[in-house]
Amino acid sequence: MIFDSYEAYRAANFTPKVCILGSGPAGTTIARKLGAAGVPVVMLEAGAREFGDESQDFYRGTTVGDFYFDLDITRLRFMGGSSNHWAGWCRVLDKQDFEPKTWVPDTGWPIRRTDIEPYLPEVRDILDLPAFRPDMPISDDIRWVQLIKSPAVRFAEKFGDELDKARNIAVVLNTCATELAGDGRRVTGARLRSNGQDAGSFSADYFIVCTGGLENSRLLLWSNQRSNGGVVPNATALGRYWMEHPTFQGGNAILADYAEFEVDAVNEAFFSPTAAAMERLQIMNFGIRLIETPYPGVKNLIADLACTAPNMAEWMSSKLSQRLRCAAQLYVAWEQAPLASNQIELSKTDVDRAGVPRIELHWKKSEMERRTLLEGLRLFGTTLIEKNLGRVRIADWISNGQDYPTNDETAGHHHMGGTRMGTNVTKSVVDANCKVHGMDNLYVGGSSVFCTSGQCNPTTTITALACRLGDHLSKVVTA
Repeated sequence: MIFDSYEAYRAANFTPKVCILGSGPAGTTIARKLGAAGVPVVMLEAGAREFGDESQDFYRGTTVGDFYFDLDITRLRFMGGSSNHWAGWCRVLDKQDFEPKTWVPDTGWPIRRTDIEPYLPEVRDILDLPAFRPDMPISDDIRWVQLIKSPAVRFAEKFGDELDKARNIAVVLNTCATELAGDGRRVTGARLRSNGQDAGSFSADYFIVCTGGLENSRLLLWSNQRSNGGVVPNATALGRYWMEHPTFQGGNAILADYAEFEVDAVNEAFFSPTAAAMERLQIMNFGIRLIETPYPGVKNLIADLACTAPNMAEWMSSKLSQRLRCAAQLYVAWEQAPLASNQIELSKTDVDRAGVPRIELHWKKSEMERRTLLEGLRLFGTTLIEKNLGRVRIADWISNGQDYPTNDETAGHHHMGGTRMGTNVTKSVVDANCKVHGMDNLYVGGSSVFCTSGQCNPTTTITALACRLGDHLSKVVTA
């Protein structure tokens, strides 16, 4: 059942056991799991069926630190959430992403990759994916990895009819919780706003916050402030350890034979480091994306390098008669170290139309990110030389230690951390089952629970974690 207002929903006399806030990939996946288990659930979506400027304005905020996207552009506030601008890239976090890195503080999850693997067949159905193929070693340091481009599932489009016909699921559009109330053990209710008006209070046995990798922290910070710590009783880490995937063009590669690498449908190939290489170099995970440059670009690059890098130019020239097909641009996306100083705060001066403080995002890339970028490109270049597969030219701004450019990709629009999973209540917000520490009925879904970011796009892992949380809650609620 889908309702366009809270008033219409109340008239239906639907009585839920679980309230989910947000209808993006996490919220919709959990709702479908609970509904299939016979658990009545209401999903509140702040936006409408389509994009609207007035609704989107609630996401405005500011960033302190490094250059970043406008916060009202980097996420979407309507049914289906940010799946509505998802590009479709899919890969699950690597096994080593769940393990602690002894050289990087505050890494490691309380769960392992094996805890989400049973849900991957279900995730493939949700995201319309074929089975993932194993990584293939290129050397002891570099492996070919698969990123799958799904049809970029829009959750509202794919599951809208199913949700509308569901007897155990009610979706209420244009309706959000502006704050939760709690007594330090349970959420006792929520204050709602619907179609621009105060809609009163609401209660349910369980609440799941799935409003996104920025808004999850915002809602919980504001609710905790209003309830004097009654919603997140252990709030030291709340809003902290926020992470992105820095993403920049890292240089160029000249390949002896592009056919040496398996490429996807658009002729791109992807590579990552081995766990042993990361440990040896004391760096984070990274992904290198090869994007083919047309053949004329090869000659231009050789001419450009003739004076600055004659040895590389000579190697390339010698290969021109040996099926040297093309150059490739190297785009790098990499893991960001979890730092408590990268955090979401509530603005002290600016509020939205509902009176809720807007976000002030503090985000700055550390020396570890710079080291990972440079050493990762060097590692990839060394592998190409050792295997006589090609040569890498690292971009000057990276080699010379210059500032990050502001006219590049910048980041992946991947919002992770802020309500991270863990066992230490001073460094995490939720436990291994995504339940807020110290609370009996409050859970969090989405990438805000990520402890580390890995190097790959988060949607596949978000969906797997949502399947796992939905499975867990279906047993808890019906026990």
